[in-house]
Amino acid sequence: MTQIKTKTFITDNFLLQSKEAEILYHAYAKDMPIIDYHNHLSAKLIAQDRPLGNITEAWLSEDHYKWRGMRANGVEEKFVTGTASLEEKFLKWAETVPHTVRNPLFHWTQLELKRYFDIDAILQPSTAQEIYKKANAVLATKTPAQLLEDMKVEVVCTTDDPTDNLAYHKKIAAGKFFTKVLPTFRPDALFFIGESKYIDYLKKLEDCVAFAVDSFSALLKAIDNRIAYFHDNGCRLSDYGIAGPIVMQEVTTEDVTAIFEKFLKGETLSDSEINKYRSYLLLYLGKQYHKKNWVQQYHLGALRNNNTRLQEQIGADAGCDSIADYSMAEAMSKLFNTLNSSDQLAKTITYNLNPSQNEVFVTMMGNFNEGGIPGKMQWGSAWWFLDQKDGMERQVNTLSNMGLLSRFVGMLTDSRSFLSFPRHEYFRRILCDLIAEDVNKGLVPNDLEFLGKMIQDICYYNAVNYFDFN
Repeated sequence: MTQIKTKTFITDNFLLQSKEAEILYHAYAKDMPIIDYHNHLSAKLIAQDRPLGNITEAWLSEDHYKWRGMRANGVEEKFVTGTASLEEKFLKWAETVPHTVRNPLFHWTQLELKRYFDIDAILQPSTAQEIYKKANAVLATKTPAQLLEDMKVEVVCTTDDPTDNLAYHKKIAAGKFFTKVLPTFRPDALFFIGESKYIDYLKKLEDCVAFAVDSFSALLKAIDNRIAYFHDNGCRLSDYGIAGPIVMQEVTTEDVTAIFEKFLKGETLSDSEINKYRSYLLLYLGKQYHKKNWVQQYHLGALRNNNTRLQEQIGADAGCDSIADYSMAEAMSKLFNTLNSSDQLAKTITYNLNPSQNEVFVTMMGNFNEGGIPGKMQWGSAWWFLDQKDGMERQVNTLSNMGLLSRFVGMLTDSRSFLSFPRHEYFRRILCDLIAEDVNKGLVPNDLEFLGKMIQDICYYNAVNYFDFN
């Protein structure tokens, strides 16, 4: 095979702009293990323990970041999500990569090629065929579990519907895997009362719990059943990711019982009734998470499925979501304050998608730090469209100004790809460079051992102490 020759782009000191940054990264951050507490990886692929085989499947099969980039570059849909061959799709992605300069996709692509395949060449049409062959040769021998171990990933938390039987998580737990693979309870489907598909979902839930969900009290019993099942299988986190703002309306158990009965009778629910139902469910779930000492997560601020034609053609995750401008503060305050008033507020992480609301989110989380838990209320890492150098820097700086950066639980991938873990390296390099910049400006002490300890906490130890994975 012809060796690919190129000037190295991803150098040892990539993104590190000073000697202090180099020391902080190489001596303190670089070798820390990874706890990836939120992602969308497939437990099935890990449990099957077979090599991925093809870089197109590993990189492009579910990556809406790359899909959006390819569409913006004028690539026809058949090469994005359509019927073109795996090699043809990869070559179209290779045509797109040079046009992603200054987009995070360019950095991520080159970091992943370097870390997983030891490829320094810039992916572009002239290098695409050789890179495709070399990457596929590696992936023909590497299972997902081995890829995770290579990146020193100690824990990954997948994202799972309450009706999942967690069979693959059980298989992984019973096997000899380096990485602990734990489920996350994602009950979004429970909130869509008023839609015809909700009846089908209730039947699916009935199959899991082996009793009829024919009343609201039975629904709550089923929810408790599934939470206990997830907990017994290692779950320590929940997540909420429904588009739109959180809604919080005054509602009683009698109100929501009547709403549920009305729906079961086939009657149409008003928007107010749906919002009352969702409000009650949010509070109920929050209390159950607190009982289990789980961490609850809220991903807020997406405007989903804007392109209905592509949605109908491809499905809900077509890559047609964007940043929304919903009002968030009042509903978050009411949700967290209601739970906190009865001392039932679990450890909480919020993520915002609209950067104009950075200060809104970080100051909201600072209102409810009670109970002697360091960093109990977390404003999470830069999410989705903000998961890039500028977004990470703004998140770190805003958290530093209005919270405690030293208690931050750090980075996650939020990815479906087993090749995405250099994003932790990306974040660590950016963090080290920011702290070093403060050193050189005289804004923090020139004590790299002191600062290195804080960096290691953010990269790893804070997450170890925050999540009850053991």
